[in-house]
Amino acid sequence: MDAIHAHYSAGDVVRLIGVSRRQLHYWAETDLVRPRSRTPGGHARYAFEDLVALKTAKRLIDAGVSLQRIRSSIRALRQLLPQVERPLAEIVLVATGDVVLAFRDGTAFDTATGQEWVFEVAQLQRDVEAYQASRGKARAMTPRSTHEEPARPARIRGDGACA
Repeated sequence: MDAIHAHYSAGDVVRLIGVSRRQLHYWAETDLVRPRSRTPGGHARYAFEDLVALKTAKRLIDAGVSLQRIRSSIRALRQLLPQVERPLAEIVLVATGDVVLAFRDGTAFDTATGQEWVFEVAQLQRDVEAYQASRGKARAMTPRSTHEEPARPARIRGDGACA
C-alpha cells in the first residue's frame, strides 16, 4: 500500500511528525486534528491527509504561532471557505509574525480577518533582491558621500597600544 492510502497508528504519527503522544491525543480531543478512523478496539488511525494537517500544525507552532491562533484561524477559514473540510490539510498556511496567511487559488489572505493581500509576495521578494543587488553595485562604484563622517584613525596611547 502506498503512503497516501495507508493508515497510521498514533505511534507511527509520533515518529513521523515529531510530536509527543500526549500532544497528539490532546489535539485529537480538542478537535485540532482528529484521526480519520478508529479500529474496533478504539485505537486511532490517521490518514495521510491527517499527517499533512498535523505537520502543518507543528510547523506553525514551531514558527511561534500559538495554538489558540491556529484554532482561531481554522474557525475563520471554515467560515470563509465552507467547502474546505480540513483547512490544515487543504490550504497552504504561512506564518509571518503574528499573521497567518492562507494561500488558495492564487490568492493570499489573512486567516483572522479574511482580508486579501493584494500583491504577489514572490514578486515583491524579487523586486527587493534586485534593488539590493543594484544598490550593492552602485555603492561599490560611487565614492563615499560627502555627508558621511570620515573614518577616524585609531588613537595610539603612549605605550604604543591602540585606544
